[in-house]
Amino acid sequence: MKTTLVIMAAGIGSRYGGGIKQLATVGKNGEIIMDYAIYDALKAGFNKVVFVIRKDLEKDFKEIIGNRIASVCETDYVFQELDDIPVGFSVGERTKPWGTGQAILVCKDVVKEPFAVINADDFYGREAFVKLHDYLVTENDVAVEDICMAGYILKNTLSDNGSVTRGICLVDEDNVLMEIDETKDIIKVENGAAAKTDDGLKELNENAYVSMNMWGLKPSFFNRLERGFIEFLSAVEPGDIKSEYLLPIYIDTLIKKGVAKVTLLETKEKWFGMTYKEDLETVRESIAELVANGTYPEKLF
Repeated sequence: MKTTLVIMAAGIGSRYGGGIKQLATVGKNGEIIMDYAIYDALKAGFNKVVFVIRKDLEKDFKEIIGNRIASVCETDYVFQELDDIPVGFSVGERTKPWGTGQAILVCKDVVKEPFAVINADDFYGREAFVKLHDYLVTENDVAVEDICMAGYILKNTLSDNGSVTRGICLVDEDNVLMEIDETKDIIKVENGAAAKTDDGLKELNENAYVSMNMWGLKPSFFNRLERGFIEFLSAVEPGDIKSEYLLPIYIDTLIKKGVAKVTLLETKEKWFGMTYKEDLETVRESIAELVANGTYPEKLF
């Protein structure tokens, strides 16, 4: 059965100091962080990769990773552009694309099979890919939109170099997602984790499940996502150039409407990523340790 890994790599990376963080080298043989996600996904059973990028990145992207991946599995490209919006809407003074919901929507013409979604600049660990793949290839008797999500433990997903945004998850006794609270400015503190607010620090449960934007979806999801994008654009106020159509927020809306069931698949993997420029050395050290202990070969592909 064909299953696809969709990698969202169109982000500008403003907090990374202006560089293209998705393309920074982290392995001894020129590997970037995406190489490790793709390696894990292929080991888990995924057999196609779709890159969501900006058109201006295409040449560099193919030279740095795309051509290498095309030699080991089927690959495709889609482009997230500012003006790729439904007829009747305009971009106004906006200068950047519309968020992760739009990023997935541009895949609708090339992804016709169950698929997983990840960020390009995050390390997820193999366990999560295995669990998502196994879920996606299993027939589930669900009357609504059937979605799965890798659920990480908050304390395993924090950065030493600044704040992060995480979708804090509320689940029932069957690990079915009931609500996602997209929470910004989460930092490490002495007793665990806290979110910075206008009123000071709000303590968070460091053992809470969080979303790392790693989802398992079916092709039927595109129709809902397209309708949701129209609803989102219709509600954007004139002059608003910052609002984003975010995948976890939209999925949370579907949950609350009762038209989607999201199964949280727990993983104890430790995340690391490149939110900040200072994260690069930490990622390189973490990858080196995983190579040294045999988790990855020194040369992936």
